Amino acid sequence: MSDLNEKNKATSSIRPEGAPKVHRHMVEEIVASLQMIFDENRYADKVVEKNLKFQKKWGSRDRKFYAENVYECVRWWRRLWYVLGVDPSMDSATLMQLWAVYQHLQGNELPDWPELDGLELKTSKLSGAPLEVQESITDWMNELGKRELGMRWPSIIKSLNEKSTVDLRVNTLKSNRETVKQNLQLEGIPTKEIGGSEIGLELVERKNVFITKTFLSGAFEVQDRASQRVAELLDPKPGERVVDACAGAGGKTLHLAAKMKNKGRIISLDVHEGKLKELGLRARRNGVVIVETRWIDSTKVIKRLADSADRLLLDVPCSGMGVLRRNPDTKWKLNAEDLEQTQKLQREILMGYSKILKSGGRMVYATCSCLPSENEKQVEWFLADHPDWKLIEQLRVDPDQGQGDGFFAALMEKN
Repeated sequence: MSDLNEKNKATSSIRPEGAPKVHRHMVEEIVASLQMIFDENRYADKVVEKNLKFQKKWGSRDRKFYAENVYECVRWWRRLWYVLGVDPSMDSATLMQLWAVYQHLQGNELPDWPELDGLELKTSKLSGAPLEVQESITDWMNELGKRELGMRWPSIIKSLNEKSTVDLRVNTLKSNRETVKQNLQLEGIPTKEIGGSEIGLELVERKNVFITKTFLSGAFEVQDRASQRVAELLDPKPGERVVDACAGAGGKTLHLAAKMKNKGRIISLDVHEGKLKELGLRARRNGVVIVETRWIDSTKVIKRLADSADRLLLDVPCSGMGVLRRNPDTKWKLNAEDLEQTQKLQREILMGYSKILKSGGRMVYATCSCLPSENEKQVEWFLADHPDWKLIEQLRVDPDQGQGDGFFAALMEKN
């Protein structure tokens, strides 16, 4: 056995109570998942989701151990290789050593396996490592953050490496916060109220809420507290005609419907037909009857809606720089060309989709990014080119403020 393992036996904490015993086959699954994410360029959430569906014999503790280890190895990828002291490799034995680095940094014992024999880790050198290593990001992303956010960048990127909360939005068409809180408690899932909100709850500990009777009844949706503020800002009224032009699977559409008390009409658009089908299923569970979905398969879909909406939501595609804690592989997949193309798309959507709104109507432009180039600067550009529009309010939430994910929204009115 290696000196490191002997030291771990003497100094590291014992395996936490309730944690699964570390089985070799489970770590091999973690390693295989990392290979898919970094060698095959697949999305971490999709890899984890697919594998969890396949591993039907795993218990809840095993599933949690697997998912957390994959996500945290992705999150701390650069930092872990720095401690390991070798160049990144997709070799299975080396990736198992990388996993061991993560476990060691967590203060956990390492198993006595051949791949880990003689492993020497010098964690002390982390104290003098540069920010891009400490916070485990690319050089390019670090320069981007410093350029756009200046003195705020170190605090923001640090917060983006913290574990995210699991927030719930109560569906007021079917229930209220106190009832949902009580019912989830009866199902063994304690929650606490989110301050400043009448419909927000936070899970006290991570559990699978999607199998609860309360969720299946349509009483709530999982939605970050910052994201919940979008519908509040747009503030649609019962009976109005609202267009959610980048609806995706419809989390914000459902919130808009609740705000409208299921009266009026919401047209939810997206370029991905599959996401709209999922929205249809969610709407039925939520008891929402005012939503019509339309797949954007040509420019005609937008043109036919010209001057028709009282309210318009543009929750546009973005870099995802405000939600790295939920999607840590964005750190390694995002590049300068992608960001430039995304910003170009944002302007195209603003220019083309804003025509949907009636004169006197209101529009919210929103992103889950903390970069001014995707947020305030896009709004400034749009208003400079559209003198018949005016800015009513801007809302920015940085991820280090304890108010949810990084998020931006601007409310504008068309004269």
